[in-house]
Amino acid sequence: MDGDRSAEVLRYNPDNQTTLVVERVRTSTGSRVRKELRRPDRGSPWRGGHWAASTDPGHWNYWHREAEVYRDEDLRASLAGTGLGLAAAEVVEHDAGATLWLEDVVGTPGPAFDLDDHVATAAALGPWQGRPPLSRPWSSQRFLREYSTSRPWDLTVVDDDAAWEQPLVRATWPEGLRDGWARLLAHRGDLLDVMEELPRVSSHLDAWVSNVVRRADGTVVLLDWAFAGDGAVGEDLGNWLPDAVFDLFWPADRLAELEAACFPAYLRGLRASGWPGTDTEARLGLVASCVKYAWLLPLMLARAGGTQQRAYHQDVDAQHLYRQRGTALAHLVGWADEAMSIAS
Repeated sequence: MDGDRSAEVLRYNPDNQTTLVVERVRTSTGSRVRKELRRPDRGSPWRGGHWAASTDPGHWNYWHREAEVYRDEDLRASLAGTGLGLAAAEVVEHDAGATLWLEDVVGTPGPAFDLDDHVATAAALGPWQGRPPLSRPWSSQRFLREYSTSRPWDLTVVDDDAAWEQPLVRATWPEGLRDGWARLLAHRGDLLDVMEELPRVSSHLDAWVSNVVRRADGTVVLLDWAFAGDGAVGEDLGNWLPDAVFDLFWPADRLAELEAACFPAYLRGLRASGWPGTDTEARLGLVASCVKYAWLLPLMLARAGGTQQRAYHQDVDAQHLYRQRGTALAHLVGWADEAMSIAS
């Protein structure tokens, strides 16, 4: 880099084959974010396994989806007037993949959101998803099932007495979580079926605090559209709420408060855009979406003996991480029980 140009690598998932790098590039005239999308090499397997990219436009990890999103004027138009926004972007295609030159959005980053910011996000998701869904050639299909069931973790560890006797687990996880998670796993297929039978909406499918910035005018700009496509009503909000806790951006003891504030705002947004479905369908989509995380508790059991614990690619205090996630996982047990009660 010369004196007029510098680059700062931003946090991203290095295991995902679709992304080579994400960095903020500063010059004398301002800053932009450069995201390099990597065309998958069919000749060699990806070291990240589950995170291998696909050339199938309907696959949940289609390598070129974000380039398609940023050039899709119909998608941009679908966000107009909802309170959601899409960053300005230039897409440059090349032999190795594609370069996204993205607006460096200025505003409050999602990890710093207060309750009002979270509610504003839910209120903006509602009217977008209350509009007729877009069906695009690049839209991901069956994301929830394909993503969650491809996670490489042994679910049978939930039945392992020794795993539950680990000191970190015993010290931090609430009573009843083991039985509750066993119920969730027993109904995993049912919950996935429920989510696929609910009304369809245009979905971001990676809605969480690290993928948003709220501008000073109140617009919530959604970033990282790599999974976007077909989803169930309520599914994005069902990802937004627990993920804020899982990655330690919102306290677990305030998750119920967050849900109680955001879900009504989401419903109002749906209604404001003329969505014809029922409140029960939206509620079912929210609570049944817990099935996405069926693998997370087994992963944590498997890693509880480790000397180093990480959340969102950074080292964290093990006791704090397991206590926060344990509380949130117990909340999802409540969602699973509610979903099966509604669906029965």
